Amino acid sequence: MSLSPIRPRRWFRRLTWILAIVVVVALTGPFVFIHYIEGSAPAELNLPTSGSSPSVTSTTSASSGTAGASSMPFAGTWNIGANSIVGYRVNEVLIGQSTTAVGRSEKVWGSLRITGTTVDEGEFTVDMATVKSDQSERNAQFDGPIMDVSQYPTASLRLTSPIDVGSVPALGRIATYSATGELFMHGVTKSVTFRVSVERTTSNLDVLADIPISFSKWNIANPSVGGFVTTANNGTLEALPYLTKGAGNPVSTQGVSSSGSVGTPVTVPPTTVPPLKIK
Repeated sequence: MSLSPIRPRRWFRRLTWILAIVVVVALTGPFVFIHYIEGSAPAELNLPTSGSSPSVTSTTSASSGTAGASSMPFAGTWNIGANSIVGYRVNEVLIGQSTTAVGRSEKVWGSLRITGTTVDEGEFTVDMATVKSDQSERNAQFDGPIMDVSQYPTASLRLTSPIDVGSVPALGRIATYSATGELFMHGVTKSVTFRVSVERTTSNLDVLADIPISFSKWNIANPSVGGFVTTANNGTLEALPYLTKGAGNPVSTQGVSSSGSVGTPVTVPPTTVPPLKIK
């Protein structure tokens, strides 16, 4: 009889410890996962240091940015070359812990044309099924309910207004311009205006563009998963194409027309660059 009052107190203390452990795990688990297991999100895309763009090896010994260095003529057709990157950045909250979802692909192709000092045509297309993050679960959501890549296998950006650069950019100098185009994604075409930074090297034009995206404008469902992962209603489309006068990246699937129709896969020679038309 003397022990009966003690047992309930021991049971209550044990229950209190269990509840405390559950709370600690719930609060620290996402922090540990994000910061120690998943790791930091990839850094934002940036232009490489002058002369270091990886897509083409320069045909001259002069370094980019050096006065009098020979370089490719600025005017002409520039094709999207190897190591070009397109992707997304979206802010997420995982049970109270902020993180950034990043997915990227190098399966991008296209070109732009410069007449004099005016960019008068330009388009690039990306194979959406190749856009991947570091999380298989996130990729499955992206490919399925979010972007439905089986129905919308490609996304494309087409310039709709010329860009007057004023004068030929100096080698190794970064110049910034405003661009306007049509972004076709998830079966919807919308006009976008964005900033473009360009660095001219002896062999390349390195281009950086960040385009803010509101998911609802392209009929993209918010990718939040219940109350576990909360995702912002907007994100950023990142693009870092390395443009070359040589052969560009091969077309892996047929591009999307300006009317929004989706093409079927085709096989083309690796040196083919899709023709560009501005209406």
